[in-house]
Amino acid sequence: MAEPHPSKAFPVKPKLKSKPRTPKQTPESKYWSSFKTHQIPGLISVRSLSFSPSLAHPFAVAHSAHLSIYSSETFSVTSTISFFKDTVTCASFRSDGRLIAASESSGRIQVFDLNSRGPLRKLESHSRPVRFVQFPLLDRFHLISGGDDALVKYWDVAGETPISELRGHKDYVRCGDSSPVNLDTFVTGSYDHTVKLWDMRVADRRPMLEVNHRKPVEDVIFLPSGGVIATAGGNSVKLWDLLSGGKLLFSMESHNKTVTSICVGRIGRDAGDESEQSRILSVGLDGYMKVFDYANMRVTHSMRFPAPLVSAAFSPDSSTRVIGSSNGIVFAGKRKTKEKEKEESESRLFWRIAPVEQPKRKVLRPSYYRYFQRGQGEKPSEGDYLVMKPKRAKLTEHDKLLKKFRHREALVSVLGSKNPENVVAVMEELVARRKLVTCITNLDVGELELLMMFLQKYCTVPRYSSLLFKVTKRVIQMRADDIRASVSFKSHIRNLKRSVEEELRIQRSLLQIQGIITPLLNSAGRR
Repeated sequence: MAEPHPSKAFPVKPKLKSKPRTPKQTPESKYWSSFKTHQIPGLISVRSLSFSPSLAHPFAVAHSAHLSIYSSETFSVTSTISFFKDTVTCASFRSDGRLIAASESSGRIQVFDLNSRGPLRKLESHSRPVRFVQFPLLDRFHLISGGDDALVKYWDVAGETPISELRGHKDYVRCGDSSPVNLDTFVTGSYDHTVKLWDMRVADRRPMLEVNHRKPVEDVIFLPSGGVIATAGGNSVKLWDLLSGGKLLFSMESHNKTVTSICVGRIGRDAGDESEQSRILSVGLDGYMKVFDYANMRVTHSMRFPAPLVSAAFSPDSSTRVIGSSNGIVFAGKRKTKEKEKEESESRLFWRIAPVEQPKRKVLRPSYYRYFQRGQGEKPSEGDYLVMKPKRAKLTEHDKLLKKFRHREALVSVLGSKNPENVVAVMEELVARRKLVTCITNLDVGELELLMMFLQKYCTVPRYSSLLFKVTKRVIQMRADDIRASVSFKSHIRNLKRSVEEELRIQRSLLQIQGIITPLLNSAGRR
């Protein structure tokens, strides 16, 4: 092998550490980061968040025994409804935005007029806490509810009576959603790990379809097409194709803890897409909000909040998102468009000031003397070329010695630095140059002791063991006479033997543990 020329030598770099990759900010990450977070503190037990479909898009926050309505522009309270005896668990606006239904832990459901804030109807049939209530998207006269009594009920709001009592779940019914394309179809999710599809046109009132999420279901939503649903439970969000009989399309397991709520949000062209597309927003007890592009099956954005998250909602006009946390804080975000920013900047000015015209600078030509005296502060034009001086590499002591082909001195120098990564890198370079054996042969007693101390300390480290075990074997074979003649060398050999035996004992224990765990994992996988 030809040795490199000294003028072309480069620093010896360890190959054990990889360079950290700086995450590249995509247009979609910029889009979601443009929502300026505003905190709404002072709430207790935020259970539910929902937006009104009306043009102003106010949002309702169910907290403690109150239902507060907030403005999506100023994030201030516009009204508060307090006609509750127990904790408010869920709230849902009617499709026209005039009425809102709210459920309680007492099992009662109330329908309120937003103008008068008075209760119009009281629906009392559940025997346990009601966790889910919703107006169907295309229906103004009925309600869907589910509770801890494992029952799903379809209500006639005007008559205050349940039209149908749907049985099929075996545990708490915690969530549900109505179809965006069919007013008679809806889904419900339960802690029995199942999500059921109901159709009110079926006479026997049995579920039309059932899918198993394999974890207690915390939330379920229809995607805008109406043929796919998303379920949340455990640390995963799963997509199911209803048109193909409940086929599992994808499982997103990006959260570290339980996913508590999911919703659908739209993004515009400024997020890098040619047309508006929908995304799934998921929040969990790990404090993360994840944005999932279900068209390409990938997570496009992630954001951390300083508390476990329990609920999330996105406004119909895609301008506001709200996230509720377990410590009673609502993180509301409003996205400013360029038109609004321009209007706000113009409203702050009492008069318009004409821009001051800057004098035009004389264009310098290569025939002018000043063209060559422009200085370092001159900005280059489009046709200019910038000639950079090559940066000289800063070499350490062992790199300088390697550059001069002083291999033994380079090895001794790096052994004195007490940096194991650099020592291994120099040894690899000497192996490539076929000079490591020569260096070991030419070491004196003091330098050999430095090498023995290094091998004793780092020989059993997994990152270095593949090389250092071979070097140790070669050192013992070549310098056996020196080792027998010195008491300190014998001590190093004993310590090295003790370290190797300890490492072998640990490896045998790990193999025994692996032999015990592997059959258990295989049997669990078959179940």
